[in-house]
Amino acid sequence: MSTAVLEARNLVRDYQIPAGMLRRPRLLHAVKGVSFSLERGKTLAIVGESGCGKSTLARIVALIDPATSGDLLIDGRQVDIAANGVSRDLRQKVQIVFQNPYGSLNPRQKIGSALMEPMAINTALSQEERAQQALAMLRRVGLDEVHFNRYPHMFSGGQRQRIAIARALMLRPQLLVLDEPVSALDLSVQAQILNLLAELQQEFDLSYVFISHDLSVVRHVADDVMVMYFGQAVEQGVVEEVFDNPSHDYTRTLIAATPRTDIASIRRRLES
Repeated sequence: MSTAVLEARNLVRDYQIPAGMLRRPRLLHAVKGVSFSLERGKTLAIVGESGCGKSTLARIVALIDPATSGDLLIDGRQVDIAANGVSRDLRQKVQIVFQNPYGSLNPRQKIGSALMEPMAINTALSQEERAQQALAMLRRVGLDEVHFNRYPHMFSGGQRQRIAIARALMLRPQLLVLDEPVSALDLSVQAQILNLLAELQQEFDLSYVFISHDLSVVRHVADDVMVMYFGQAVEQGVVEEVFDNPSHDYTRTLIAATPRTDIASIRRRLES
């Protein structure tokens, strides 16, 4: 019996680019027939240069944008948000954490309200129950109860990302899409957030789709990796196998362009 929480089969995403009065609209093929699967409790990293389609793919998986064609299965159930929208059940299973936590938080909304909002929309919990769960999650991500009534601008970048992670976990999802979750943070703060994500994954049996440019981090936080190039998945497999013996020219180029950091240094960074 498959334990896959996520399956993608030949996913395609096209966009029509408007043109001038005398020109026809141009068709942009952002994702070109990508297939993969993600087992429960595992991390799939998606890597590639800017514009390769990895963030577009992340938005499809996170149920923000529909695929043009292909099949997306979440927990064995086929999903078509273009035809059916996103049900409460699906929204509880999949959440996303963006690169810029400040941009994803309403600057006029207190943190407690931001954490309770998903539960108010998707559950039948009372106000008191929502507040209790929000306070518990704040503590779980390393913040204090005094932060409940503060606004986003009162927090550092690392604290805001902790808040974004807490909000994503309020509905107890099975799958988190992490779109460059640490790239905007200082190195020491990156390590703290990566360690937090590892702890939460083990505690809540979470599956991660991890979008990142930092191949040195990917090598040590992911179970599997998929390399994208101009909308296509040109290579995928177990992290160690892909990094130690890449089969595609682009993968070799990408790895060669990554600053080399020894394993001990990476471990110190993640354990700090």
